[in-house]
Amino acid sequence: MGSQGGFGQSKEFLDLVKSIGEARSKSEEDRIVLHEIEMLKRRINEPDIPKRKMKEYIIRLVYIEMLGHDASFGYIHAVKMTHDDSLLLKRTGYLAVTLFLNEDHDLIILIVNTIQKDLKSDNYLVVCAALNAVCKLINEETIPAVIQQVVELLGHPKEGVRKKAVMALHSFYQRSPSSVNHLVSHFRKKLCDNDPGVMGATLCPLYDLITIDVNLYKDLVVSFVNILKQVAERRLPKSYDYHQTPAPFIQIKLLKTLALLGSGDKKSSEQMYTVIGDIMRKSDTTSNIGNAILYECICCISSIQPSPKLLETAADAIAKFLKSDSHNLKYMGIDALGRLIRISPDIAEQHQLAVIDCLEDPDDTLKRKTFELLYKMTKSSNVEVIVDRMIDYMISINDSHYKTETASRCVELAEQFAPSNHWFIQTMNKVFQHAGDLVNPKVAHNLMRLIAEGFGEDDESADTQLRSSAVESYLKIVDEPKLPSAFLQVICWVLGEYGTADGKYSASYISGKLCDVAEAHSSDDIVKAYAVSALMKVYCFEKATGRKFDLLPECHTLLEEMSASHSSDLQQRAYEFQAILDLDSNSIDNIMPLDASCEDIEIDKSLSFLNSYVHKSLEEGAEPYIPENQRSGTLTVIPNIPYDTSSHSLRFEAYEVPKPVVPTRPPPTTTTYPTDLVPVSVSLPEPSYHQPPQPTRYTGPVPDPSPTDLRLRLDGVQKKWGKPSYTSSATSSSTSNFDFNRTTVNGPTQPDNMVGPGPVPKARESRHVEVSEEKQKLAASLFGGTSSSSRSEKKQPVAATASSKRPATTVGAAAAAQPPPPPPPDLLDLGEMSGYSTVVDPFKQLEGLLDVSQDGSTSSSTIPTNGHNQNLMMINEKDDFTPVNGSPNVSNKTTATLTKGPSLKDALDKDALVRQMGVNPTSQNPNLFSDLLS
Repeated sequence: MGSQGGFGQSKEFLDLVKSIGEARSKSEEDRIVLHEIEMLKRRINEPDIPKRKMKEYIIRLVYIEMLGHDASFGYIHAVKMTHDDSLLLKRTGYLAVTLFLNEDHDLIILIVNTIQKDLKSDNYLVVCAALNAVCKLINEETIPAVIQQVVELLGHPKEGVRKKAVMALHSFYQRSPSSVNHLVSHFRKKLCDNDPGVMGATLCPLYDLITIDVNLYKDLVVSFVNILKQVAERRLPKSYDYHQTPAPFIQIKLLKTLALLGSGDKKSSEQMYTVIGDIMRKSDTTSNIGNAILYECICCISSIQPSPKLLETAADAIAKFLKSDSHNLKYMGIDALGRLIRISPDIAEQHQLAVIDCLEDPDDTLKRKTFELLYKMTKSSNVEVIVDRMIDYMISINDSHYKTETASRCVELAEQFAPSNHWFIQTMNKVFQHAGDLVNPKVAHNLMRLIAEGFGEDDESADTQLRSSAVESYLKIVDEPKLPSAFLQVICWVLGEYGTADGKYSASYISGKLCDVAEAHSSDDIVKAYAVSALMKVYCFEKATGRKFDLLPECHTLLEEMSASHSSDLQQRAYEFQAILDLDSNSIDNIMPLDASCEDIEIDKSLSFLNSYVHKSLEEGAEPYIPENQRSGTLTVIPNIPYDTSSHSLRFEAYEVPKPVVPTRPPPTTTTYPTDLVPVSVSLPEPSYHQPPQPTRYTGPVPDPSPTDLRLRLDGVQKKWGKPSYTSSATSSSTSNFDFNRTTVNGPTQPDNMVGPGPVPKARESRHVEVSEEKQKLAASLFGGTSSSSRSEKKQPVAATASSKRPATTVGAAAAAQPPPPPPPDLLDLGEMSGYSTVVDPFKQLEGLLDVSQDGSTSSSTIPTNGHNQNLMMINEKDDFTPVNGSPNVSNKTTATLTKGPSLKDALDKDALVRQMGVNPTSQNPNLFSDLLS
């Protein structure tokens, strides 16, 4: 790189980059960057800094910001650099400003005027730099200042300027749609631009507009289809090819747009069938970008009106994805299959064995995607197998997000497709047990409501059977440790409502279980409240039926504890429990009827049952009740200051001066308080709060402000870059045969057989792999039986399984045949020394660090600081090594034998290596170590 560094940068900057790259820890990196910040703070404010130096300082500030440190002290210098006349400095300033600032920064207003001048420049490179800054920095308030100039640049002779102008208008639309609504026609015009880059940039804003309102752009279907047809026929220049695929990103954007336009529209969809089929037939499945286009075609087919021929082609493409060895292609195949089964559910049966292989794949991402597919294809015949598989997967994962999502899907499928009441209760128990508190609390309330209402419409026996099975299942698991709180609430509620309903379990048994729950979860007040309420229901039902009962000692202890609890809710429940037990059976039957959870409760909001009591109290002289909306001015909290409850705004009037307090016993000398400290008649002025100006939206020409208003300079710059008569040359696209205005292609095209790049791979040896009986049963349970296509797959070898097993001997042989790579060069190795002994030298740490010159003097470039051995070596004037830790000395004879006989070639090689490391010794100093370390 030379002494001044490469790319015009100084050696200091290159040393900074090198030292940060070689930092071994974040703290070391921060120390280097902070030192650089302190140095730049001193240098950047020096007067008369050369422009070349200032440019380097700005680049170093960009490097500091990229590492996450604050370089705001240099922002203003980057803004100043955008004003420079030099193209290189101006572009550097724009680059730094776009990285430093955001659209809401205070310094944005300082560069708007500069952007306006540069948008009028004759040099298209300056215009492009200004448009780059416009896309990043112009906010909603400053859009009207530059939007007209950006619109004029849509007709610039340079295609790069037109493309960036379209991108700038797109950014304006994203920030303020109302400011660009009147410019939508320009996007339609630029769709027919002769340059493919301008057309491709126009697809992005049109896609956003079509997403909002599809009906306004139905007339563009023919244009999009013609563009896609010309792209697929390789009418674009070769520079737009990627891995021998013509403009793949433009194809993907067009397919996304057509999917929106063809959704629910048969006429528009029929116009797309031919071009989509051609793209799928010509797609290159040997490259990732070709598979990406094929996947986007499948997504488009699933969105538009279905075509049987395209659905068959998409199913074949999905089969290739699922049989691939790549997990990414399998993932794409599962996702595409999930899109197609919404149109044709029978497609999934053709790939049932491949889906089961993905379900058992060790790749967790692929397994999750497969569960999403099973969730979409669940029905009453396969819900048991799918939900059981999902619960097993939920138990095995630790990610709380996916566990919550899987639990909610299990609950949804169980509620929608439950084959029996018993299975539903067992499934919900598993979900609550293993998902814990991650289950949505609404699920617990829905479960309690479902048990109370029952499944049968008029069949009481089915509801009774459901509740009995729930009680039995909960009594089996109530003693298990670490049950979630939501599940315990459900258990307590069910045992309290239906624990003794069928007479199978006694009240003492149920109440003992509930007391155990309250004792085991003494720190959870909600569970204890549910347990106390359940106990109250059990004993109330027993007393209402006339059966004798005795409270268990555990219940007495629990009630005494609840009565002294700090929780008012628990206290109230305990007192209500004790009070209800003292009532007779008729009162209890009226207060807590049996199985009244689903009965409608009539609420008398007017409290008419209290009318007699109110009338009697008024006759005895009680004050009548005044409604809240009629209490205005009746309350006087502070004397002589009326309190107005109807007004809720702040009051800014001054308070009255308080009157002096009159003592009960007059003192010998009365003290008068001055009343002129705060004048009562003068009220305090209302504070004026500064409100920020509301953002104005561009609705047309901006009126000229008054002469006293501040406004931006809109005049141009007299000094122009380059020649005064600068005109851009004609675009290269004029000679191309790419035309978006034509609906038919008349030019020569390449044959279809020229599309597929690369050699044809050899066919792999097919191995007959028998499908296990377990997989066959699983496929039959998931997909409702084996279809004819799946049977044919069973008879033939499974391509996905056979192709995934490759012989490893060829790979190993190829790896063994290749020679081992040479070791990386050691920058500190200055050449082998003649006559070096193989005996382990205790001073081997210094090998390669000493440069023995011809006259026997030594020099060093670096001192090792890494590792555990950090002993500092010192050399005395007799060139003897004297370790600091007291190791035995090494005489000068040993050094002399190591470097016996000077060699001019070795000296030149060593000097070159030393210079490459950036160390230039200025003199031959034999006492270099002693000078450095003394």
